[in-house]
Amino acid sequence: MARARPQLISAKLAKLHPTQVTVGLQEVALKQAQWQKLKRKEREAALDNHWFPCVLGPEGRHYIVDHHHFGLALMHEEVKTVSLVLLKDLSFVEPDSFWTIMDFHQWVHPYDAKGIRRGYDKVPEQIGDLQDDPYRSLAGALRRAGGFAKDVTPFSEFLWADFFRTRIPSNELGASFEQVRKTALKLARSQAARYLPGWSGPIDA
Repeated sequence: MARARPQLISAKLAKLHPTQVTVGLQEVALKQAQWQKLKRKEREAALDNHWFPCVLGPEGRHYIVDHHHFGLALMHEEVKTVSLVLLKDLSFVEPDSFWTIMDFHQWVHPYDAKGIRRGYDKVPEQIGDLQDDPYRSLAGALRRAGGFAKDVTPFSEFLWADFFRTRIPSNELGASFEQVRKTALKLARSQAARYLPGWSGPIDA
């Protein structure tokens, strides 16, 4: 028996509220490049089959809890409307309690571009105001290169970004991508990284 399609909500992309402070802008650029290669019908199909998971929050706003990179890429490509799938209705919750509940469910990641936890008020109001974290871009690139496996742990790639942040100086990120990736891959396969989601080993002897 075919699985029922979840009830979807159509919403304006510009009105969606993010639940994190940063993205990796190189990741966003990659998704833009992939989008630009699609023909019109392929773009329509991609939007029809891609749903942004969200929570309904105070004042009836929709808070997306994943796919921020794709959302920002679509915004740069002037896409106006996307589909949402509602995870939970928290519109009745007092605003002061809303973010605490979101944190409990691991639906918010209020860490800035230096990996420092900030107050919930630092989470941008709009997707277009997300900050760049180059270490998040590095983590995404390394995952695609097989440095670690995709994992369902919330914000797993941000955990990898923080791992690299303490081991690869920011001034080295401007070096050749191949050299940075080689360094990151060696770190990702080390024993020090074995606690991270998607770690692929091996443990060094």
